[in-house]
This record gives sequence, C-alpha cells and structure tokens, in this order.
Amino acid sequence: MKVIMLGAPGAGKGTQAKKIAEKYGIPHISTGDIFRANIKNNTELGKKAKMYMDKGELVPDSLTLDLIMDRFKEADCADGYVLDGFPRTIPQAEALDRALAENGEAVDHAINVEVADENIINRMSGRRACLSCGATYHIKYNPSRQEGICDTCGEKLILRDDDKPETVQNRLSVYHQQTQPLIDYYSKKGVLAEVDGTKDMEEVFRDIIAVLDK
Repeated sequence: MKVIMLGAPGAGKGTQAKKIAEKYGIPHISTGDIFRANIKNNTELGKKAKMYMDKGELVPDSLTLDLIMDRFKEADCADGYVLDGFPRTIPQAEALDRALAENGEAVDHAINVEVADENIINRMSGRRACLSCGATYHIKYNPSRQEGICDTCGEKLILRDDDKPETVQNRLSVYHQQTQPLIDYYSKKGVLAEVDGTKDMEEVFRDIIAVLDK
C-alpha cells in the first residue's frame, strides 16, 4: 500500500501518517528524515544534499527523488509506505510517478487532510513551546497547568516564530500556490480521498482507515 499524505502546514497530516504507518506496519517516510539519515550516514547522496542545505538552498527535485527511491529499496518498504512531505509540486509528482512506473508500481492512495486556513492559523497561533525541554502545548486544546510555564521543567513557554499568524499565513500562501494543484492531479488519477481534518484526531483517523480498507 503506497500512500501519499497531502494537506496544508498544521493540518495534522504528519500525525495521521504516523498512525497509518503504525496500524499497517509500513514505514512513515518524511523527506526531512531521509535527508538527515543520509547526511548522518555520510552517503554519496547525503553529501550532495548537504552541499545545497549548507548554502540554505532547496535540494533539487532530481536529488530528492533519488533519495526517496533509494529509501523505497529498503526491506521495510516491501509492503508499502506512507510518504509525507513529498511530492510538493506537480513536477515532483510526475517525476515520482515515472520512477514508480519503471518498477511497475504506482501510488495507491493520496489522502488530503482538509482544514480551512482560518482554522489552521487559530490552531498554530495557539501553540506554545518550551525551548528548554522541547515540550509543546496548545492554549486551548492542550494547555499547561500554569499559564505560560512548562509542566515538565518549569521554564517559560513561547510562541515560536514559525507559529506566528503572519508566518503561518505566508506558509499557507506558498502551499496554495505550489501544492494545492496536487489535489487536482491525484483526483484526475482516481486515487484522491479527502477527509475533514477539523474533526477529532481519532475521527479523522477512522475516516482515513475507511478509505484505505475499501
């Protein structure tokens, strides 16, 4: 089962990807994890990726795809995988399809976790993080016992720059411009399913399972 997760930043697709991987015994593959693993292991592909990342540049599509296809060869991918963070653009999706087709394979499901921009901005601007121990909270959904103070280590909680409304809005604009077209792309291929990401996390998961178990 080859599953691609789609959805705006903060829609919860990463959380759902992990739950899918656990239920079906397949790996959750994120591009960030692949980059880090290859750089840590000093692989040839990792060295190439590091050259771009050290300059603050995006890793080219062709190299990212090479890293991903290399990951698919590992034994734990025999029964499939959940791909999170790639593809992000139509050219990436087309390149992935071509590479899979060479092995007689194709994407089985593209799951879009649908959440309105307004909800995402409210969700993310309510996040609070502890820079000391890494714990995260939400002022509405998962508040700390004492406002603004970490339950674990007692340090002050902050609103990260990434979660500020203006930053989130900018990330959403980029998403709509680059990644939203993928929804049409996978819809035309007949593999797209959309789930309501504003529901309770477990309800969203049940909706996804209903799609995957059809």
